[in-house]
Amino acid sequence: MTQELIVAPLVRDRRRFLADLVVLTKPRVVLMVLVTTLVGYYVALSGPADWARVLHLVVGTLLAAGGTLALNQYREREIDGLMERTRLRPLPDGRVMPLEALLFGAIITVVGLVYLAATVNVLSALVTAAIVVLYLFVYTPLKVRTPLATLIGAIPGALPPVTGWVAARDDVGVGAAVLFGILFLWQLPHTLAIARLYRDDYARAGVLVLPVVDEQGGSTERQMMTGVVGLLVVSLLPTLIGLAGGVYFAGALLLGVAFTAASAVQARARTSAAARWVLFASLLYLPVLLALLAFDKA
Repeated sequence: MTQELIVAPLVRDRRRFLADLVVLTKPRVVLMVLVTTLVGYYVALSGPADWARVLHLVVGTLLAAGGTLALNQYREREIDGLMERTRLRPLPDGRVMPLEALLFGAIITVVGLVYLAATVNVLSALVTAAIVVLYLFVYTPLKVRTPLATLIGAIPGALPPVTGWVAARDDVGVGAAVLFGILFLWQLPHTLAIARLYRDDYARAGVLVLPVVDEQGGSTERQMMTGVVGLLVVSLLPTLIGLAGGVYFAGALLLGVAFTAASAVQARARTSAAARWVLFASLLYLPVLLALLAFDKA
């Protein structure tokens, strides 16, 4: 009986530790990375899919993306501890030690990159490596130095469909650039809406998102509107360059107009309620647009 009482907490602790390691990888973000990567692969196909390569692409991307996000939490553990919405993450809450997170993130990131190079192609590994470097060593340190970090961070955030594209074609084409443009521009209203909602939290931690330094809101709203209008235009290009058909074009136009309208309301109202609608619109917009692109692939 005594032995059972001792072993049970150890089992629970081990399970909690493993669960916390999974939390470090930000599964919802990894899921979005996987979806955009696979859409890039599918849209780039000119013949039947190589399902073995697809499986390897998923495994390698899963490892590299999860490891990169874990390393990001390792680097930002002190900042996370200062913000209400992140202070209970495994590192600031003390459930995972920094060295454990560092080793875990580094190992699965490297394994993911090597796996992609060995089983998919070198180019997909190089694009993914660029994501890792830009995200961890350019975007992350700049967050506390300049509001331009949001724009810079949108670059690695827009590269996953390019990984998928080069996995299918072994080269970078115009289609990959268009997919990159869609993901890049989508991130501007999405991240600015989040920054608007959690401005006080970011300010407390010294993270210089645009709403923190732009107290009147003019620059924030202009950048948000620039993003959605640019997105509306770029999202129509897949049909114009022959990647998608008319159904996609009509859907992209409708989605873009609705997203622009939500952002225009925020630009005028500059309230938390309006920013929440922009965030909701962004979360609805991207999966529906990608689904339309996959459905109406030319």
